[in-house]
Amino acid sequence: MILNNLVWVAFWALFFTRFPILRGWNIKDVITLWAMTSAGFGIAHAMCGNALQLTSLIVRGQLDVWMLYPRALLPHLLLGQMNATSWGDMLFGYGVYIFFVKPDVLHFALFAGLTFSAALVFVGFSVITGSLSFFLGNSEGLASQWRNAMITFSTYPATLFDGWVKLLLYTLIPAGFVSYLPIEALRSLSWLHTLGAVTGAGAVMCISTSVFYYGLRRYTSGNLMEMRG
Repeated sequence: MILNNLVWVAFWALFFTRFPILRGWNIKDVITLWAMTSAGFGIAHAMCGNALQLTSLIVRGQLDVWMLYPRALLPHLLLGQMNATSWGDMLFGYGVYIFFVKPDVLHFALFAGLTFSAALVFVGFSVITGSLSFFLGNSEGLASQWRNAMITFSTYPATLFDGWVKLLLYTLIPAGFVSYLPIEALRSLSWLHTLGAVTGAGAVMCISTSVFYYGLRRYTSGNLMEMRG
């Protein structure tokens, strides 16, 4: 994952050798964007690996075993598995930000806090896309494409988009809470943008929780006999 992400950073570095400024953004801003997206995605799925498996768990009726525990279902389910490759994304994000941007203590502290905000956006979005299976049956393909769209839009400067596409980035594909607000917060140490990023992340998590538990009413047991240590 680290090598894969470095290829894209190299692409943007080559791009900015020809075009030093892109709608007010420079190479450090784009590196910060990639660092934020990678670290946020990495933290999200290193800690909540089952968020990426939610669709298959629902389709195969494998929520039964998680529902037997006297714990809150959704957080227990999400934290029940780790995605190993996500550690590479997290390490890449922090490493590239420290090495290329060379932040001072205040910028790094804000960056670290905002990566957890971005992680909440990714977790919430994975829950929303995964919960489609409650309503549409086997929607693994659709969920995967929707998540890929989220990742793609999160790695491009939000200033490239206008009109209805910009509206899309704060609604159906909430990449704006990863690709714009946190970066603007870091560029100008803006607490208003920081508040917007954190509020947006909280909203995505609230919506995802509501969608999951509403969809759970439609869940059909797989009648599985399974033991967990």
